[in-house]
Amino acid sequence: MKPNAKRPLIGTRVLVGRARHQAGSLSKHLRGLGASIIEIPFIEIRKPQSFAPLDEALKNLKSFDWLILTSVNGVEAFWKRLLRLHIPRSRLKHLQIAAIGPATKKAIVKHKLKVKMMPEEYVAESVVKGLRDKVSGKRVLLVRAKVARDVIPEELRAAGAIVDVIEAYETVVPEKSRARLRALMKSGRRPHVVTFTSSSTVRNFADLLGPGEIIRLKEIQCASIGPVTSATLHELNFPVSIEAKEFTIGGLIRAIVISRYAEK
Repeated sequence: MKPNAKRPLIGTRVLVGRARHQAGSLSKHLRGLGASIIEIPFIEIRKPQSFAPLDEALKNLKSFDWLILTSVNGVEAFWKRLLRLHIPRSRLKHLQIAAIGPATKKAIVKHKLKVKMMPEEYVAESVVKGLRDKVSGKRVLLVRAKVARDVIPEELRAAGAIVDVIEAYETVVPEKSRARLRALMKSGRRPHVVTFTSSSTVRNFADLLGPGEIIRLKEIQCASIGPVTSATLHELNFPVSIEAKEFTIGGLIRAIVISRYAEK
């Protein structure tokens, strides 16, 4: 098919596996570029089994020097609990706030909070690099998902920080997606590209797809948002055909366009 500069993804089927409430933006932009979108969530966001640890931390915000937020989901969970506990925004004024990337920063700023540090690369290692010389003797509150890499707390503790890791939400496999995904991969409408926006989406995709189904990915491009997600794909023996250079949704879209446009 002849490339179309304005709609370079015409004729391309893209499977978007973000959580249902977050898929809209990625799908909308890809659709605007001509792609046919299939939405089957690989991940579901749920409340933690208990909010007690988060609530306790929020009631004692004055004891923390830094607050690190690593996702939009974490920001929203954090903010909802603040409101539920009737804790005013003024209690956060003394905190230095770090955001892992632009989407997280945007979510923080939306609540009229200032972000002190956002790393050059939007991965845990870059957060550590930006904070290592600032946290010795400081107390750090890290708000994140139940299952996450321990790079940030381990490295910051090694740098002399006291780090409290609080689970604000958990990610689970959406069981309703299992039959839909398997039926899709066996059909004549299999996607040309599957998007992966975190290691959790990769692991859940593998769970949903089931053992022995990797062979069905031979003619499908796995599009990764960055090196951490790519490492998980490699770990599970999935091919990484596309990797974003900027570890954002925008960067992922650009990488998909470049790859598919080059093929045409």
